[in-house]
Amino acid sequence: MTQPEHLALRVATWNIHKGVQGLGPVKRLEIHNIGHAIEQLDADLVCLQEVRRFNHREARRFARWPSLPQDEFLAPLGYEAVYHTNAFTRHGEHGNALLSRWPVLQVQHQDISDHRFEQRGLLHVVVQVEQQQVHVLVVHLGLVPASRVRQVQQILAYVLREVPPHASVVVAGDFNDWGPRTGRMLAHTGLQQPVWPSVKTYPARLPLVQLDRVFARGLSPLQQWVPHGRVWRQMSDHLPLVADFGWGVA
Repeated sequence: MTQPEHLALRVATWNIHKGVQGLGPVKRLEIHNIGHAIEQLDADLVCLQEVRRFNHREARRFARWPSLPQDEFLAPLGYEAVYHTNAFTRHGEHGNALLSRWPVLQVQHQDISDHRFEQRGLLHVVVQVEQQQVHVLVVHLGLVPASRVRQVQQILAYVLREVPPHASVVVAGDFNDWGPRTGRMLAHTGLQQPVWPSVKTYPARLPLVQLDRVFARGLSPLQQWVPHGRVWRQMSDHLPLVADFGWGVA
């Protein structure tokens, strides 16, 4: 996919499934391939979900398990990595991350868990893109529809409380929602997503629905796309979604 005219910001979002694929004896390490793939996306901002800070069991299983936390390991040369844990497990912890080509000015986090069985969080990073500050929210919503509604309400309340009304905002991540409800809720505060062309991101091997989305306010949606090819379908259960934006409002 070539870069469109007037491109100001390229945002990618990808649920990397903790850097591994498969089950049982055929489970395989994909984090090295994911690192190469992120470089190929050539995105200014890479929003990642299900990123492991560490996992003692997997580190013992895989000889090539990175010594660095996954966010730092995946950051291309010149990018800054920001991470915050959402979930603590018996063997480690995982959460959301942002890899930014542009300088990071500020980092915040908010727990948006709706019940004790799913630990979810919102990572808020302010980056300096040329002469403009952009607020980036990386999210991973729950599996229960009613929980997602309440989590979107939390996101909207957070934006109203923590983001200046005229600032540019990006909200990206795995919304676990293939219907229009999430988009309609976010549209009430001016957050829009590229709608052309139509894309599907899940399941990666045979994509049927779009669970991954990038919304923005103060930026003009240009296009969205997913990379194609067998190698992309093998690295995670989600395909990465890339969205291009121009400055200003469409």
